[in-house]
Formats: sequence, C-alpha cells, structure tokens
Amino acid sequence: MSDARHRRSRDVAGEDARRGGRERRTDGEGTPSPVPAKREIVRLLNETDDSAVLALFARADRVRRKCVGDAVHLRALIEFSNHCRRNCLYCGLRRSNGKAVRYRMTVDEILAAASEAAAMGFRTVVLQSGEDPGYAVEDLCGLVRNIKTGTGMAVTLSIGERSRDDYGRLKEAGADRYLLRFETSDPLLFRKLKPDSVYEERFRCLRWLSELGYQVGSGNMVGLPGQSEESLADDILLFRELDLDMIGLGPFIAHPDTPLRGSPDGTIDRVLRVTALARIVTGNAHMPATTATGTIDPRGREKALQCGANVLMPNVTPQRYREHYLIYPGKICIAEEPARCRFDAETMVSSLGRTIGRDAGDSLKRPDRRTGKRPSPGEDPPGGHTAPRES
Repeated sequence: MSDARHRRSRDVAGEDARRGGRERRTDGEGTPSPVPAKREIVRLLNETDDSAVLALFARADRVRRKCVGDAVHLRALIEFSNHCRRNCLYCGLRRSNGKAVRYRMTVDEILAAASEAAAMGFRTVVLQSGEDPGYAVEDLCGLVRNIKTGTGMAVTLSIGERSRDDYGRLKEAGADRYLLRFETSDPLLFRKLKPDSVYEERFRCLRWLSELGYQVGSGNMVGLPGQSEESLADDILLFRELDLDMIGLGPFIAHPDTPLRGSPDGTIDRVLRVTALARIVTGNAHMPATTATGTIDPRGREKALQCGANVLMPNVTPQRYREHYLIYPGKICIAEEPARCRFDAETMVSSLGRTIGRDAGDSLKRPDRRTGKRPSPGEDPPGGHTAPRES
C-alpha cells in the first residue's frame, strides 16, 4: 500500500476521532504528552534481544501501576447471541458458517444471568453478541433499563454497528460503555478480512459513540494473515488518537470452519508486545487480559496482566449456550460454572499480588469531578522518544 493511500485512510479515522469532541490527552498540566515515533514501535515489535523485551514488559507494568493502579477490574461477560449478519473471514460466527449451532437468549434469560452476576459481586456486565438484527432496539433498551434499576451494575454493550439513533436510545436507557473493535487500521486488510463491512463506517460509529457520551472501547486482532509490524504500529498509535477509554486486543486464532482455516495463529509474544506498547502509548485506558490470550497460552492472561492489562472478563453465560459462542476454536472456560470463573479470576489476581477492583471501573480519561483535570498519562513513550509520530 502506498504511503499516500495509507495517510488518506488514517485521516478518515483521525478526523472522526477529532470530531468526536474529545480533547487530546495531556500530562495533567495542559501540556500534550509526547507521541512515540512509529519507527520506535516497529523496532520494539521486532526486537530480538530478550532482555530488551523483558525491559519493555517491565516498563509497561510500571506505567500500568502509575496510571491505573494495582486493581484488576472484573467484568461479567454474557454472550447472549451467536447470530451474526456479517461474513468476516476470521470469525466462527460468520453468517456463512453452516456448522455453527445458533442460539439467542431471551431477554428474561439475559436479565437472569445479569442478576446472578450482580449477586456474585460483579459491578459491570458486558452484553456481547454477533451483529444480530433479531433483537429490536426497544427490547435492548428495556433490558438495559432493567439491569440498571435491578442491579445497579454498569452496562457495557458489544453488539456491533448500529444506527446513531439506536446508539442514542441505548445510551438514554442507561448503557454506560460500548465496545467496537476495528480489528485493523489497515484499510486494505480490513476490506479483505471484512468483505461486507465498510472501513469508514466503523470509525463513524466510534465517533457517534463518543459524541453520545459513551465510554468507548475498541481494539485489534494480533497476528492476522497479511498483517505487518507497520500495520500493528498504526493500530497502537490509533488507540491513542481515538483517545479510547478501553482497549481490547488478542491473538488471531484460525477457525476450521472459516476461509482462514489452516492459517498460522497469532503468538503470545506478539500479543504481549502489543499489550505493553498499547499501555505505554495510551497510559490510563482500561485493558483486559483476554480469553483468547489465555487460549493460546495457559498463562497468557497472567502474562498480559504483568505487562499492562488491568481487566478480566469472567464468562457468566449459561453453560448450555457458552460452547456455541466460538469466534475461534479451543476457547477456555467453556465448562466452568459462572461462580467458578469468578473464583479462578480472583485466584489469578491474588497470585500476582494484585487486588480486585471494588468499584465499577469507570474510565480514567474523564476529568476529575473535583479538579476538572484528567489523570496523568504516566511515563514517557517507548525509548523516551519525543519526536512527532510518523505517518
């Protein structure tokens, strides 16, 4: 891809971010914090010196401790439908996968699972599905209202692209946060892997969500076929440019019932490097140690928590549905009861000398109500480089 074409594609996302009404993050005294050069991020993604890689992870852990503290926030994940209108090449939920056993939880079932999560002590519930048109926005709004009034939990939605009106109605109903991963900032790779999605529309939706006052999460997939280190560096810099409240990233894992069957999976080393760099670049975004990271490495989530992550998302989906929500194969935590998933998460956090967050874990990028200032973004960027970001 030519540099000119890439700059034009990045300009689309950057303009949407700027128009979203967010200030550029500062160092707490009104001075913009430095942005690392793209070449420095690429160098660290390619670093072969093990001691330098360990130093990167340690630096990310220091930034995490300074910017978000030692608390690990637990979010209760409910995967309430595996129907999807999209045909993404990498995803086991793609509409053309005739082998998928489809399900939709009823609104009452979702509310019951959320109530169970609240009883276990969760302060946030994440409602996730494929892009399923089977739920009317009125029903989803009623669900959100009932969860808010019945449990007091923060509600995060991860249900894909919808209209601005739908997003607005869901926000008015009480939804606090929205997760919408862009997966890759490379427009050509995006269009190849998501053939029935529109690159510009993805970022338009992220802008709408920001304008409507959501705490906004996005992220990428690491190790996609055709993904370069330069593309990953662009992803990391875009996390900052979008000023995301939450960043979710995990490895590509090839699904046997998709067109990418047999492709090499992403590696734990690459995922941890991207996690560390994302933490250093963005400072105080909330970042989960994802289930996919734990799927490619038995200690993947622990490792991610040690190089930048500060969130875990135990699965509280009813077991009869959980085995059918397979974006990728080999997913961990399929057989455990919800209470066991939470217990295992707490044990993991304790083993690392960390604590469980006791509040809802709202965005740290919002101004402090007392001072009107945003929290400090933390340490310098990788290598202490303060040059303007390269295009």
